[in-house]
Amino acid sequence: MDIWTEASVANLTVDGEAWLASASDYPRSMRALWQARPWAPVVLPCGRAFDVISMPALFARSVLDELWASGPGCGPVAAYRGRTLLFVQPGAAGRLRTLLAWEEWARDVPPLLCHGLGDAVTVPAVHQGVAQPTGSGRGEAPGRWIVAPDSREPWLPSAGVLLWACVRAAREAEPVRPEPVRSAPRPLPSAVRTPLAVRPAQLLPLFPA
Repeated sequence: MDIWTEASVANLTVDGEAWLASASDYPRSMRALWQARPWAPVVLPCGRAFDVISMPALFARSVLDELWASGPGCGPVAAYRGRTLLFVQPGAAGRLRTLLAWEEWARDVPPLLCHGLGDAVTVPAVHQGVAQPTGSGRGEAPGRWIVAPDSREPWLPSAGVLLWACVRAAREAEPVRPEPVRSAPRPLPSAVRTPLAVRPAQLLPLFPA
């Protein structure tokens, strides 16, 4: 499945909305807020229902392609303010941060923002395509769901699964370095011959003294 063109994955279901609200301390109040302001993004805490890994959009696309190509797929994914938010297992943010700092072969992965327990993230509106009423306040920041939650227990990737996807994406994005051009070897200093200076001939007297 091409998650970048499949429109159906961008629409939250009732169960998906319930799972997303479960991250809040007050799930019922959160769902009431969505009913009153369906166009508005909301701030949700991490560490309870999910952690979030924020990536540059271009790199995130390669990571998602790796996740789907290798089999397990991905959990919910959102785009917000030019970055891609990957929802992962609770506790995976801290674990991934440690693995990226510890594993030498992960140094090619660009810097990621790992949001775990104690952090909060802004997620796009749960109802896509709902226009904001005129005069309802300042404009909301743009965002959209790439893969929206669709169940009360969505599958979320672990730190290990996401780590390998990041490493493979970084390796494939690494440019091929051309081989250096080798010039002809220079002769050793001892082998370099300098021309002898031409000295004038010594004049001998015609008649000896």
